[in-house]
Amino acid sequence: MLLAAIIALLVALEIRSPGGEPFDEPRAGNDPGVRGDAGGDGQPKLTKPADLLLLEAPDRDSWQKPEQIMDELRIAERSRVADIGAGSGWFTVRLAQRVGPYGIVYAQDVQREMLNAIMRRVSRERLGNVREVLGQDNATKLPLRALDAILVVDVYPELDERVTFLRNLTESLKPHGRIGVVNYKPGVGGPGPAPERRFAPSVVEQDARDANLRVLSTMDLRYQYVIVLGK
Repeated sequence: MLLAAIIALLVALEIRSPGGEPFDEPRAGNDPGVRGDAGGDGQPKLTKPADLLLLEAPDRDSWQKPEQIMDELRIAERSRVADIGAGSGWFTVRLAQRVGPYGIVYAQDVQREMLNAIMRRVSRERLGNVREVLGQDNATKLPLRALDAILVVDVYPELDERVTFLRNLTESLKPHGRIGVVNYKPGVGGPGPAPERRFAPSVVEQDARDANLRVLSTMDLRYQYVIVLGK
């Protein structure tokens, strides 16, 4: 109920997507809140209201550089990609616009309310290339060997089994597919989680090696870093 109230508040404030449409309330159908895993008690970690507001911050585009991230992942027209922990759909919409009508974006989240909201949002944007996927624990529920790129934005703080998670993502990649892990930099300052819930790039790189993945490239953003992984 609280999550639904926050989504309704966003509608009232007319928070808008790239195409100018306001973020709408749920219909049938996750960003820096909850992501593709559940807590140690087996229950999904729910997005906090403050995090949900952060997802649609008006300056997010300027410091997260979504176009540069998609370029680094080589996402183009007709690409098949996944947005893990899609949250409010902020990145989902941008991915859908990038891949075009002949591409596919799988919006994955562990919260049904978020997926409902995303599907209403893409319907308003007339984006018919988004598919919803309800994740569970470390199981991403994505198609096998089908994806050109998988975007994992601000999911790391919510994962209990990071290496298992990466291994499961790898099963959904095409031979030359890429995984983009976007995390907040260690320390304080800017938006994002508390310092104790941030990970150094070296942690992600070690997790990747343990999951039999290679680091293909890295990017440095204002508040975040990007690590691109491949088989």
